[in-house]
Amino acid sequence: MRALTERIDRGLVRPGEKLPSIRSAFAAFGVSRNTLVEAYERLAATGRIEARPGSGFYVRATRVPAAAPPAPTVVEAVDSVWLLREQLEQHYDVRVGDGRPPPSWMEGSEVGRYLKPINRPGTRPFPASYGSPFGFPLLREAIATLVSERAIAADPARVLMTQGANHALDLIVRTLVEPGDAVLVDSPGYYPLFGKLRLAKARTFGVRRTAEGPDAADLAEKAAATGAKLFFTQSLAHNPTGCSLTPAVAYRVLQVAERHDLTIVESDPFADILPPARPRLAALDQLERVIYVGTLAKTLSASLRCGYVVASPALVERLGALKMVTSVNSSGYVERIVHDLITSGQYRRHLKRLRGRVDAATASAQATLGRLRLPIFGPPGGGFYLWCALPEGMDDSALSRQAAERGILIAPGAVFSPGAEPHTPAMRINVAYVDDPRFERFMAERLAAARGG
Repeated sequence: MRALTERIDRGLVRPGEKLPSIRSAFAAFGVSRNTLVEAYERLAATGRIEARPGSGFYVRATRVPAAAPPAPTVVEAVDSVWLLREQLEQHYDVRVGDGRPPPSWMEGSEVGRYLKPINRPGTRPFPASYGSPFGFPLLREAIATLVSERAIAADPARVLMTQGANHALDLIVRTLVEPGDAVLVDSPGYYPLFGKLRLAKARTFGVRRTAEGPDAADLAEKAAATGAKLFFTQSLAHNPTGCSLTPAVAYRVLQVAERHDLTIVESDPFADILPPARPRLAALDQLERVIYVGTLAKTLSASLRCGYVVASPALVERLGALKMVTSVNSSGYVERIVHDLITSGQYRRHLKRLRGRVDAATASAQATLGRLRLPIFGPPGGGFYLWCALPEGMDDSALSRQAAERGILIAPGAVFSPGAEPHTPAMRINVAYVDDPRFERFMAERLAAARGG
């Protein structure tokens, strides 16, 4: 990997040039095939090369620029945010005003024995201090590389690390929403977001969700009627419907946003297991009026709370300041683990297995729902969810309570409605759990009763 990195960085291999095949390369380097595959995977994770299925590995034509070192905050901005930032960024050599002990006091402590995964030779030592409030710099670079693969032009200055997507949404709501503001959301949509907007005392209006994405006509009508300037949506593998945005709808949504001066917050939690060429509003708009939110919780681990916002540098600065005031920082330890997983190539190998599991589970879930004669809302988008309409007159909330008595968790459609308006009875299905025979037996009983069979 070091040898190939040097050749690429020195320009000895031109952008777009194909690298030697695995077979010829591992013979030339005198290493095993698995070693060569891992080296190529790591180079892909650093953004130096890209894999083209069925063709091989190629040197990437463009690279994500490294972040410029931040400049010290000017003295005239002395306030609580300034002091927090300076203690985290550590621009100064003499730190009499710091509120924390020096990292050297923590070196060699008992905690070191638990940190071996991120203390391998050649890596930076575990941070005893908080680290940058904007996130571990090397992970911000890695995220910028991942995002660029989705045709979203971003550099590390546009990336803010967060404690998951919910933390990112919370920062955005607190920064951009004032009490009484009208805000547009998907309907059905992401229910934790609705709670955040209620806490912000916003007036929330649902935009009808179709199998091809947000209803652009309904979006335009609601934007005009309410004066809303913010629209939260999930374009791909939508939660809860599971469907994805089409290019035609994406174009119309951005036209509406331009006409009504809407800022769009686009969540993309399943990005890493979806094809990078899928239509994304942030890619079409290039972050002009779209704020892009990502997370690794859905594709890596819900316990590793690691997400990010990609936006204009000015908004990233504002969100970073709020992050410092409300939570000081995200976990540098978690971010280094995630960075290690990405740059080692382990994350990409994990994603290949995960895609296979999702595809198999989706096919199995469709078979089960077919036997139950439950219609699926639209074509599956590649994530974990399907949306099923229930027979007319069936109370989805009551169904959820009845299931709970049998030890079965059902997510009723009512939860995903942003307001009190009537909704069609439905439920969100997680494809990973549908093949449990207890679920199928329970649903067969309840549906037979509802259908009078």
